[in-house]
Amino acid sequence: MSEQPATPDLRAPSDDAEALCLLNEGDIDLEGRLLDASNVTLVGTIRTGTLAAECVYKPVAGERPLWDFPDGTLAGREISAFLVSEATGWRVVPPTVLREGPFGPGMVQLWIDGDDDVDLAAFVRRDDPALRRMAVYDAVVNNADRKGGHIIPMPDGHVYGVDHGICFSTDPKLRTLLWRWAGKPLTAEALEVLERLADELRSDLGEQLHEHLTRTEVRSTQKRVAELLRTRKHPEPSGEWPALPWPPF
Repeated sequence: MSEQPATPDLRAPSDDAEALCLLNEGDIDLEGRLLDASNVTLVGTIRTGTLAAECVYKPVAGERPLWDFPDGTLAGREISAFLVSEATGWRVVPPTVLREGPFGPGMVQLWIDGDDDVDLAAFVRRDDPALRRMAVYDAVVNNADRKGGHIIPMPDGHVYGVDHGICFSTDPKLRTLLWRWAGKPLTAEALEVLERLADELRSDLGEQLHEHLTRTEVRSTQKRVAELLRTRKHPEPSGEWPALPWPPF
């Protein structure tokens, strides 16, 4: 969690539930913009009467249209990625909400300070259980942009992933640095999570995703989960799309 309350009488959220409450109800005070982001990405502080933290705000008004993601919004895909993350129980995506902000509706996400001592170039090549879970998660959401800079290792060993605006395409677009396990059997834990996810996609989770994605995109997500359960293996590059993101970091 972010641990930078704005004033001494405010504290950082202690868990994801408090973080979501803060993100939904807090007042956003913008402080700057990430200039290397392809879409408008603003950073600032969000506060309630008792809580404060740093956040990222991506207004829908600042999105650039993408020819291969013509429907919905990138913000809607970001919140959909969070919903799937929550359903897996793996907490891949930091607490994220879709709400009104200073420049209209957009995605607001808790800013996460990772472990600065980690060498990302070396880390992404590790046989790390958290990275392996992320690889399965990315296969489910069809993540087209899992760069090294979108992976945030924490001092306690947890690993977050950010920037999920180009996920959920109906075409095979998985593009990631996490191909270490390609073709290898899924873990028993992953299979159990996927079984549960398949059920939830047919019920409450599926209905939630329909608010942000097209029905075809939700069906495609269900099919990807079903295919993972059928093969019981990590996917391999399809050959129909570059396998690695560019730039990789």
